[in-house]
Amino acid sequence: MDSDLRSQRGGLRGFSINRLIPNILTLAALCSGLTGIRFALQGEMRLAVIAIIVAAIFDALDGRVARRLGVTSRFGAELDSLSDFLCFGVAPALVLYLASLTHAGALGWVVTLMFPICSALRLARFNTALVSDTPPPVWTGSYFTGVPAPAGALLALMPLMLSFEIEAAWPRHATVVGVVLVVVGGLMVSRLPTFSFKKGRIPRHLVLPAMLAAALVMGVLASAPWIALSLIGFGYICLIPFSVMSHRRQTLQDRKAAEAAAVVPLRSVDAGTRPND
Repeated sequence: MDSDLRSQRGGLRGFSINRLIPNILTLAALCSGLTGIRFALQGEMRLAVIAIIVAAIFDALDGRVARRLGVTSRFGAELDSLSDFLCFGVAPALVLYLASLTHAGALGWVVTLMFPICSALRLARFNTALVSDTPPPVWTGSYFTGVPAPAGALLALMPLMLSFEIEAAWPRHATVVGVVLVVVGGLMVSRLPTFSFKKGRIPRHLVLPAMLAAALVMGVLASAPWIALSLIGFGYICLIPFSVMSHRRQTLQDRKAAEAAAVVPLRSVDAGTRPND
């Protein structure tokens, strides 16, 4: 009995609070996404979009914190996927439905359903790739397959964010919002390689320009946040062709290296054979 109590106490003492921090950040993202749905039901569309953006910030932090602390786990990965589905699949679709697509009747609801379905399919494909028997090359870690869920949510919300800043009705029109949802959903489930900035490195001579560019972006975000976020989304779309070309170049280099390794030098073949007497 005493030995069991000691082992239980030892287990409690050995459980570090650092292991909880990434999961707490994931739960914070989940709560923020749910709060975005609540704001949308109350008609507070600006607050709903802000809540989804806050969820994206928490989502960007939890994985990095887990890797830095060395506490990555299968449980955390599954929790993160469920949070991504709700925050960046369900929440943006419901916000856009309540803000615009509700005026399109049954067709608007069909388009709304398509977006979280695409998000679920993309996350399922991502999870199955993690447990693949044949690990991909290391350089593929610099790319996503399709547009990731947080970026997809930002792109889908661009028409609504534009409507906050400009005095025009067309960005929130059901046709515009529906077309954007369909296109972004297609990009999420596509096989297009997109840049993953998790492992990006900035050359030493570009550190100062990068900091100046970051300061400029922060200034624009402070003065005209909705326009700045829309420009960031547009810039991300412009990067997709470059990511496709970069991925093809890396694939071609790998193929050439594999072909070169498979070629057996003729001299070594001749050295291993003897002429018949």
